[in-house]
Amino acid sequence: MPEQVLDASALLAYLGNEAGAEIVTEAIAAGASISTVNLAEVLSSLAARGHEPAAIVSEFVDRGLLDGAVTVKPFITADAIEAARLRPITRTAGLSLADRACLALAKRLSTSVLTADQAWIGLAVDIDIRPIREPSDR
Repeated sequence: MPEQVLDASALLAYLGNEAGAEIVTEAIAAGASISTVNLAEVLSSLAARGHEPAAIVSEFVDRGLLDGAVTVKPFITADAIEAARLRPITRTAGLSLADRACLALAKRLSTSVLTADQAWIGLAVDIDIRPIREPSDR
């Protein structure tokens, strides 16, 4: 299986050892990617909990998590176009720009995406979406 793309919710589940973390652990061990947009979302969530974003990145790099096991991919023009194209398709599910950036990266890399976000299940998009937990695991 080629590397999988992590949504911010998947990486946060891994970091918090939440339900589905074992699936994310396997993906990271096999090689995973995350968009810069989704990394910003993860760091924002951690900053809201009182963590310093630069220190967190430094720790993740030192541990081999970022730019090691998880490759940080830039959000490029093609991703912006795809994220915009996905807007009307995903609007009723309430997907954010960051969610659509994640889907756009998975499409660009021709791989699947891991998410803890149940709203993604059943989306009519040509991207392999893999939930990391069952709806009852929240």
